Amino acid sequence: MKSYEEALKEQLCAITPPDEKARQAAARRWAACAKPLGSLGLLETALERIAALTGQETITLSPRAVLVLCADNGVVAQGVTQTDSSVTGMVAQNLARNRTSVCRMAAVAGCRVVPVDMGMLDFAPTEGVLDRRIGNGTGDISLGPAMSREQAAKAVLTGMELVREQKEQGMRLLATGEMGIGNTTTSSAVASVLLHRPVTEMTGRGAGLSGEGLRRKIHAIEQAIVVNQPDDNDILDVLSKVGGFDIAGLCGIFLGGALYQVPILADGFISTVAALCAVRLCPAAEKAVLASHVSAEPAGHLILEAINREPLITAGMRLGEGTGAVAAMPLLDMARAVYAESYTFEEGGIEAYVPQEDSV
Repeated sequence: MKSYEEALKEQLCAITPPDEKARQAAARRWAACAKPLGSLGLLETALERIAALTGQETITLSPRAVLVLCADNGVVAQGVTQTDSSVTGMVAQNLARNRTSVCRMAAVAGCRVVPVDMGMLDFAPTEGVLDRRIGNGTGDISLGPAMSREQAAKAVLTGMELVREQKEQGMRLLATGEMGIGNTTTSSAVASVLLHRPVTEMTGRGAGLSGEGLRRKIHAIEQAIVVNQPDDNDILDVLSKVGGFDIAGLCGIFLGGALYQVPILADGFISTVAALCAVRLCPAAEKAVLASHVSAEPAGHLILEAINREPLITAGMRLGEGTGAVAAMPLLDMARAVYAESYTFEEGGIEAYVPQEDSV
């Protein structure tokens, strides 16, 4: 029987480079719109990226959904969070009841909310929460690996499968979200390893830690890296040793977006760390990644730079659940309205703008 890692390698081989002809067609469409060239900035770039991903000049952003991956992390035992792991399950239940912050924002943005149990601690099957459990929470990374290598590969494949399922249900745009007490700790650990940066530089207060709590968090991450010795050239090794079920699943969502040609709007720090893992596993997966905002976590900017993305929103957000990604959806809608419906220079009887070069 084929291992999860072997199955993952086969899937990755099927991911192709972006369609540059479609990107150029979208750029020509933007240039024809009766406005100054490039004047919608990153919004124009985002739509061009979507065209290159899908291979279609026509851009469709609905129906859409935010996938909120929920999982627990054993490192919580080290006092790295304000609350215990029971809060993860409580929030997941409220996600299913459409009561959380992202649910209210998604209602405004015309977006479905899909909570997914990737491995919450002692979480019973719940209506409205997809059951994709990899394990009953991860191990404490400060003492040993978070999970086995096969579990990491399975979690990544699970994320890819979620994209396939959502596309079959008609979704044309997906956003990444997460819920897991302790997951800024695991994300900082992964980021520190992959970017070769000091743990102190990559670690923030998460949901509002005190100074003493932050010191415990930094110590736990430093201990995790010493104990596990993750290989930064081997993403599955990093995910299995210092990651989490949610990060691995999110990594798979970005890979699935690239494979199934569905744009993935990344949320903040945790999601972009997962995007970095995806791009390191398969560089062509970059084509599926759209950045929504820059997290208030210290490493937010560094991770975006590492995946060659600029945020649409800079608002100091750090809520999680996919809120930043959902907040960016109306911006993309407005950009698409201009792209698809604006009159052209020719239709307006206006001489088209042309790129100007400074004379010497």
